[in-house]
Amino acid sequence: MKKRQKVNGRKQTGKSARDERHTVYLSLGSNLGNKAENIDNAIEKIAEKAGTVSAISSVYETKPWGYESDNDFFNLAIRIETSLSPIQLLKITQEIEKEMGRTEKSSGTGYQDRIIDIDLILYDNLVLNTPELTLPHPHFHERKFVLDPLKEINPHLAEQPDNTKSDLLHK
Repeated sequence: MKKRQKVNGRKQTGKSARDERHTVYLSLGSNLGNKAENIDNAIEKIAEKAGTVSAISSVYETKPWGYESDNDFFNLAIRIETSLSPIQLLKITQEIEKEMGRTEKSSGTGYQDRIIDIDLILYDNLVLNTPELTLPHPHFHERKFVLDPLKEINPHLAEQPDNTKSDLLHK
């Protein structure tokens, strides 16, 4: 796998510099079509619509998790700085998934192949549990394809098993 360069200087459009900024970690994955291009396009759209991309991990090629498929995933993690609320960010990432051709999110019926998957993993030190969104992501600490890229862009996340301490996010 090739390592991607860190992206600096992409500013969120339409937002005041005075807006409070939040550090957010996202996990991206793709196992359909041109996976590298899908992920690159998603990162560009996140930079345009959600905030400044401040770190990008290497790409990790992994087997599907939670279901059987012949299509391996490309996974990576990114860190962004955003003034969006968690729900606003969720809606934007879901819009990006739809724009890129994702037809539906995985549901209680199981996981499936997808052009792009964007998950909010950590948002500052926020703990949130609503019908729309749970933060930190409830299963991220169980998924090596999420943990390894996260640890690459923030090695301090490896220090705690639950990875929810706010001081780890800002190191």
